[in-house]
Amino acid sequence: MPLNLNDPADRKRAFRDVYWGDHGFLRTHFRNKHDLGGGMYRENQPNPQRVAVWAREGIKTVINLRGESPKGFYLLEREACEVHGLQLYNFRMFSRDVHTPFKIRAAKELFDKIEYPAVMHCKSGADRTGIMGVLYRHFKMEEPIEEAVQQLSLKYGHVKSGKTGMLDFFFADYLAYNAQKPTAFMDWVENVYDPADVKARFKAGKVGSLVTEDILRRE
Repeated sequence: MPLNLNDPADRKRAFRDVYWGDHGFLRTHFRNKHDLGGGMYRENQPNPQRVAVWAREGIKTVINLRGESPKGFYLLEREACEVHGLQLYNFRMFSRDVHTPFKIRAAKELFDKIEYPAVMHCKSGADRTGIMGVLYRHFKMEEPIEEAVQQLSLKYGHVKSGKTGMLDFFFADYLAYNAQKPTAFMDWVENVYDPADVKARFKAGKVGSLVTEDILRRE
């Protein structure tokens, strides 16, 4: 049965999911907040109180990179956005997989249509928020990919040597091609990039994977 936030018992279950099941207790005082410029910010998963703070700070749009979910963390976020008048976009990304040209193009279109100031988040604010940070810095701030990839770094909690290194490998593949045949990023995505081929060639490091999968338990 899906949770019903109008039921006091289900609401308690939802909050337990946020703080314990989703490790929200670790995010109470650590937001992993960073300013990407142009009115865009990146953070980790908010609780309802954090959404209220965003509203007071003037945030207009929230981009949830985890996608819709029947779990408490999502239901409470959606409710809080409705209560405080923030537009919520559910735009699911992946931390260990390739993304299609359609998805990358959709990200560009999303950045063009939303109202700013905006915040985008995943669970930890490290991986999915990282790849979207690269795309935002490139598409909206016109930063070259070789500079924008700094959005995927240990500074934000991103581990390149594990399975989440798939995100770095994708951009590295473009940069290697661009060094040989100068090509605009979206032209490469649309006409050269083969997601299946990139995925097949990627090899995750064992130690890095141990960190992301078993220690940090990244989603």
